[in-house]
Amino acid sequence: MGWLKLDVILILYGFCVQIVVVSSQNLTCNSNDLKALEGFMRGLESSIDGWQWNESSSFSSNCCDWKGIVCKSSAFLGLNDEFESGRVVNLELGRRKLSGKLSESVGSLDQLKILNLTHNSLSGSIPVSLLKLRNLEVLDLSNNDFSGGFPSMIKLPSLRVLNIYENSFNGSIPAGLCNNSPGIREINLAMNYFNGSIPTEIGNCRSVEYLGLASNSLSSSVPEELFQLSNLSVLALQNNRLSGELSTKIGNLFNLGHLDISSNYFSGNIPDVFLELNKLWYFSAQSNLFKGEMPKSLSNSRSISLLSLRNNSLSGEIYLNCSAMNNLTSLDLASNTFNGSIPSNLPNCQRLKTINFAKIKFNGQIPESFKNFHSLTSLSFSNSSIQNISSALGILQHCQNLKTLVLTLNFRKEELPSSPSLQFKNLTVLIIASCKLTGTVPQWLGRSSSLQLLDLSWNQLSGTIPPWLGSLSFLFYLDLSNNTFIGEIPQSLTSLQSLSFRKTSLEEPSPDFPFFKTRNTNARGFQYNQLSSFPPTVDLSKNFLNGSIWPEFGNLRQLHILNLSNNNLSGSIPANLSGMTSLEALDLSHNNLSGNIPPSLENLSFLSKFSVAFNKLSGQIPTGVQFQTFLNSSFEGNLGLCGEHAAPCHNPKQLPDESAVKSKRNIRKIIAMAVGTGLGTVFLLTLTFWIIVRTSSRREVDPEKKADVDETELGSRSVVLFQNKEFDKELSLDDILKSTSSFNQANIIGCGGFGLVYKATLPDGTKVAIKRLSGDTGQMDREFQAEVETLSRAQHPNLVHLMGYCSYKNDKLLIYSYMDNGSLDYWLHEKMDGPSSLDWKTRLRIAQGAAEGLAYLHQSCEPHILHRDIKSSNILLSDKFVAHLADFGLARLINPYDTHVSTDLVGTLGYIPPEYGQASVATYKGDVYSFGVVLLELLTGRRPMDVCKPRGSRDLISWVLQMKTEKRETEIFDPFIYEKEHANEMLLVLEIACRCLSESPKTRPTTQQLVSWLDKIEMSN
Repeated sequence: MGWLKLDVILILYGFCVQIVVVSSQNLTCNSNDLKALEGFMRGLESSIDGWQWNESSSFSSNCCDWKGIVCKSSAFLGLNDEFESGRVVNLELGRRKLSGKLSESVGSLDQLKILNLTHNSLSGSIPVSLLKLRNLEVLDLSNNDFSGGFPSMIKLPSLRVLNIYENSFNGSIPAGLCNNSPGIREINLAMNYFNGSIPTEIGNCRSVEYLGLASNSLSSSVPEELFQLSNLSVLALQNNRLSGELSTKIGNLFNLGHLDISSNYFSGNIPDVFLELNKLWYFSAQSNLFKGEMPKSLSNSRSISLLSLRNNSLSGEIYLNCSAMNNLTSLDLASNTFNGSIPSNLPNCQRLKTINFAKIKFNGQIPESFKNFHSLTSLSFSNSSIQNISSALGILQHCQNLKTLVLTLNFRKEELPSSPSLQFKNLTVLIIASCKLTGTVPQWLGRSSSLQLLDLSWNQLSGTIPPWLGSLSFLFYLDLSNNTFIGEIPQSLTSLQSLSFRKTSLEEPSPDFPFFKTRNTNARGFQYNQLSSFPPTVDLSKNFLNGSIWPEFGNLRQLHILNLSNNNLSGSIPANLSGMTSLEALDLSHNNLSGNIPPSLENLSFLSKFSVAFNKLSGQIPTGVQFQTFLNSSFEGNLGLCGEHAAPCHNPKQLPDESAVKSKRNIRKIIAMAVGTGLGTVFLLTLTFWIIVRTSSRREVDPEKKADVDETELGSRSVVLFQNKEFDKELSLDDILKSTSSFNQANIIGCGGFGLVYKATLPDGTKVAIKRLSGDTGQMDREFQAEVETLSRAQHPNLVHLMGYCSYKNDKLLIYSYMDNGSLDYWLHEKMDGPSSLDWKTRLRIAQGAAEGLAYLHQSCEPHILHRDIKSSNILLSDKFVAHLADFGLARLINPYDTHVSTDLVGTLGYIPPEYGQASVATYKGDVYSFGVVLLELLTGRRPMDVCKPRGSRDLISWVLQMKTEKRETEIFDPFIYEKEHANEMLLVLEIACRCLSESPKTRPTTQQLVSWLDKIEMSN
């Protein structure tokens, strides 16, 4: 939840400023204050604009005239100075790009009332002298880089505001925070690294109205003393590790207006105290462990405006008394275990604008009463088991203010309605993905002239893509992938105005309102996205489109992603595509494109993902900077390509040799033989077909039963098991088919090299993971054989155990031991509470285990093995979070004395060593580089590449190295794991990661060194 800057802060500042304004222009700066300011200036790394500093390092003019300083006369302040002078009362230098240390000399400004240094880059610790200024009323050091523990001795009797938001303070919250500051009104310690429990002495802060402790590492339960702060209007405790049941004494905070306890570990029932909290307008308790029903007092609250209980275990039917809740504007109850039907009285909540009911298993349909939901602007029913899409859209079209509608994963196998009476004039976002809908793109969408984002992906829609989509002038995100569309790409799509002339952005429906958007191939299921993170996109992949690629696509200057892969497109790649100057990803793979790759594409300076694999392209691959960084797999399957990522290009002037000439002479003979053989084959096939028809006409078989017969016949073939200790009896293919429900999609748990991974429970109760390698036989047979031979020799506690294999139709099946906790990628990046569940000790053990597994592959296994795709999604975790390296589909056997393997390189963006872009050579040190990236993931909690982040912070490695250069290492660590007691260990692991990421492979450590270094960390600590 974004941090809220409330008006109360400004009001508090107002109390701290004297109403009487005294001119500073006629005052002479007090000599002691001038000396203190000189010391303050010496602590900075650069001069302050508007402050004069001469060659002799002393100030040359009156400090009362300097920018950011307010002086008052000593007489006005009631001081008995011998000479009346100007005393500094305000020092306000916010957002002045200051860096350096805060000098102790600031503590000599004994008349200072306001110190405001917000939004600078000041670092170091807080001077103790600063916390002894008896007249100081406002201390604002927010948004800086101060670090260390916050001093425990605070003697600021006049203090009203303490704001140290977003720094790097750590340790415990000072117990005596309010002992000597009885009048303090605002305490903002959020976005730091404070740990331990909230001190019971917080109860001494009786005047506090604003208490911000969010985004730290606070643990344990909330002390009862906190509920004595009856003046409290804002309480922000989100993003910590607080636990236990929430006390009913929270009802004593009757002035509370804003309460945020989200992303903690609170459990039990939500206290039924909301009648007492009759000023509460904002309540967020999402991502906790609450259970039971919604409190009745909450369902009848007259004051609540924003209510978020998402991602808990709340149950029962949803009930809201809309007659009472007339201030409710935003409601988020997603990802709970509520049951029953959708409340039909919600339209009676006359101010309710946004609703998120994703991942709630409702019964039935959207109620008819929603026709009268005139206030509704944003609605998400993703994965909510609702039915009857025709009724749903027929009802929701009457919501005249509806702008955002998300209906993903509902209406299974229904038909998308095409009724001409449907109309959504004001709709800007429509997402109906992953529903397996049939039908065509309906004409009524063309009348949704405000549409900006349209996602109909992962359905079974057919027909052609309608040209009128190009007339939607605001459309900037179009995803029609994974359907069965045919025909040509409409040329009108190359004229989308929002992708040609102006940038478009979506207004978020409410703070932190998530949308169940898209399938994530690196983890289980789907992922949530914010609307603002949707990049301008045209995705028509995985259909049956034909024709050529329009050169006019080059007009889409604002387009970031163009995906036309897995279609039947032909012709050449237009050179005009270089006009898409904002393009970041271009995927044209798996088509029938011919000709060369236009050199003009080198001008796409933001292009970071590119693939033309499996086409009919020829000629030299462009040699521009971007093209040197792309994977070899981006160009594979094009026999005519040559250059950097393929076979060397031959000199065109070179004459053909004699054998080539002879081969041409034999072409006619070969053709004649082929024609003769073909005619004979046709005759035999015709005869065979006639026999089959005659036989089948005598006895018809139900297609479903026939499928069962085929599987049974195949099932008689046994499974090859390397070690039979795991099973009570021999396995058959039939056992595997039954355990996966014939490879039903519901059993998919991941995507490995060349195929999907299924969970299966065998007849004896053993859980296994079955990887189904799908594809053409040729290379796939070799790939299958290599993986089987490799893994059958590799036995180590930190490797996924290959238990057996077999064949099924054209596919190959690998049977692995099952890892209960899935992948490291899932826990770090996908699971809602995953990062907070992996504490530092667990992450360190994962790093140690993965290193040991990799060292075994490199140095102990015979023959030695290169992994070649080390990444967090290939590190699986057991029920005790023991790391196991997985997916050796990319591995190649090498002899013990070889140092590299020259083959087609395969890897994952973000993990690939820089040298792999220059030569087709995979090395042990390449695996070490990828392992270094995984170490950064463990330390930071961030992905290696994130296209949704602003440019400049998308590449994890560059960001970490930059922060390290600026001596800001502690800022890169995941707040969920950073604690002072582990800081040295984390810095050591960071150093190891940086050595792994060395540009020169020769300077990277061996895996044996990695094991030794990582094992010594806990010992040395």
